[in-house]
Amino acid sequence: MEILGIGPMEFILILIVALIVMGPNDMVKTGRTIGKFLRTLVTSPTWQAVQQTSRDLRYLPNKLMREAGMEEEIENMKEIGQTVSELTQVQTSLAEDIDQVAKDIQKTGQDLSAWTTAPEPIAPPAEPTAPPAEPTAPPAEPTAPRSEIAAPRSEIAAPSNPPAITE
Repeated sequence: MEILGIGPMEFILILIVALIVMGPNDMVKTGRTIGKFLRTLVTSPTWQAVQQTSRDLRYLPNKLMREAGMEEEIENMKEIGQTVSELTQVQTSLAEDIDQVAKDIQKTGQDLSAWTTAPEPIAPPAEPTAPPAEPTAPPAEPTAPRSEIAAPRSEIAAPSNPPAITE
C-alpha cells in the first residue's frame, strides 16, 4: 500500500530519521501539525480537482474507445479470432484424417503408382511398305470445242451507239 507515492519501507525510514533529528517530544507536535496539513490538503477543492482529473485521465482511453465504437470492433476481432482457431482445429483434424486414409491404403497393399505417374507415350504404328507404283499417264485434254469453253476478252464487243444524254 502506498500513501502519496511512498511505500511502507520508505515511510519507516522517514520516521526513523525524524525521530533521530527531532527527538521523541517534538515528534508528537510535528505529527499533529502534519496531520492537520494533510487533512486540509485532502479536503480542499484543489486536491479534489486533481483527483478527478487523475481519474478522467486514467479512464480516457476507455471512454474514447466507447465513443469511437472501437469496443464493437474489438468484439468483432475476438469473434474472428475464435473462428480462425476453430478453422485451424478443423484443418488439423482433416489433415489427420487424410494421413490415416493414406496409411490405410498403404496397409492394404494397393499400389497407386499407376494413378500417380504419367503413362509412357505410345509409338505411332509403322507405315507398311508398298511396292513402287507404275508411272501414270498425264491427264487427257478436254474434248469440248474451244468455242464452248470461253471467248477471249478481245472478242467481246462494246455497244456501237451509246445512249444519248438528254437534259
